[in-house]
Amino acid sequence: MKLAAAFLPHPNTAPLSIPPSITHVRLFKHISHAPNAPCVRTYPPKKCDYKFNIQIINKACTGTKQQEMENKDNIVINAEKIRFEFLNILRSKRSAEVALTVERAKPVVNPLYQDDTPPNFSEAMESCPKANVENFKELLQEENLYLYTEAGEQGRLPVLILSMKESEQQKRPAIIFLHSTHKCKEWLRPLLEAYASRGYIAVAVDSRYHGERASSKTTYRDALVSSWKNGDTMPFIFDTAWDLVKLADYLTQREDIDPTRIGITGESLGGMHAWFAAAADTRYSVVVPIIGVQGFRWAIDNDKWQARVGSIKPVFEEARIDLGKSTLDKEVVEKVWDRIAPGLASQFDSPYTIPAIAPRPLLIVNGAEDPRCPLAGLEIPKARACQAYEEANCLDNFKLIAEPGIGHQMTPSMVKEAGAWFDKFLEH
Repeated sequence: MKLAAAFLPHPNTAPLSIPPSITHVRLFKHISHAPNAPCVRTYPPKKCDYKFNIQIINKACTGTKQQEMENKDNIVINAEKIRFEFLNILRSKRSAEVALTVERAKPVVNPLYQDDTPPNFSEAMESCPKANVENFKELLQEENLYLYTEAGEQGRLPVLILSMKESEQQKRPAIIFLHSTHKCKEWLRPLLEAYASRGYIAVAVDSRYHGERASSKTTYRDALVSSWKNGDTMPFIFDTAWDLVKLADYLTQREDIDPTRIGITGESLGGMHAWFAAAADTRYSVVVPIIGVQGFRWAIDNDKWQARVGSIKPVFEEARIDLGKSTLDKEVVEKVWDRIAPGLASQFDSPYTIPAIAPRPLLIVNGAEDPRCPLAGLEIPKARACQAYEEANCLDNFKLIAEPGIGHQMTPSMVKEAGAWFDKFLEH
């Protein structure tokens, strides 16, 4: 049975809810005015133990050599223009746009994982704070559905929603959770249940070529190689970002969801999905990418691309062969990004799309030793975002945490930091 859903104006055609003060964020080198008139506001200093001095952003936005260098560039971040251009890139690869429709689905009994060894436990997710709810299992309600985001097989978006039964209908905050590479929405169930117990409507989806959208353990790998060969899809980040724009169309129509209180988070690949979905769509009002934000251009320029490339190496090896290269080098890396995610290492990279999320609350949580998301590569995005939030008079809405001694791993402390961030900004 298909349930027609009224189609909301797309963010690309409807007015965007961006305060005029930050539609253009100009980043100039600070110039002193008068002795008693400093050009930046100061904040109570906080202890800093982590590398690069960037993990806590609630402080004055000046002082590092990197930022002073960057502010000389007179960079202008036009958030609305970035959204417009990014949405056009997303649209350019659609098989065909369709009317937004919803179809009921059944729970997945045997989820498909594309890992060599299927995972069976996550300490980080199991540590997520839960409310003590009597008869929790009886009160927990589950919805499984398909949302159609475009024509074709991959246009069917599987959605899992958990929430608590309520005696009185009321609009509640919702949070979208996005899985990492080779996982699926069912893997996120511990998080969904924990947030549902605390009064949230918890939503998870299968990203492109994962979970119900995969037919074998090589589906995602094969899609990446096909994208390089044919250039007709964007399986790395961007196609799922399109799905998340359509998901926002649906969620903002539900009678049980407050359309002004929709958060989004994810781990690793899911963190990248959360980052780009929020950059594209202002309806995601609170954003927490976990071990997912990096500087793609910085990694190429500083020879730090190996770990990220290694996570999806088959497509790069295929490209190396096609380009007649004996070794995989930065030229191959750049050509692959341009092909499978146009603009990823240029106009849509983190120095542009991270500040475009302002003034919405944004928490970035990474490992200080993460080789896939090198911390040094976030200096410029951090400086620009800090400036954007300062100009919007809401510097407390931006925070970057780098957990010492942690590589590419989501930890219990990251999960708890994310939960506290959502509680702070989504609870009224």
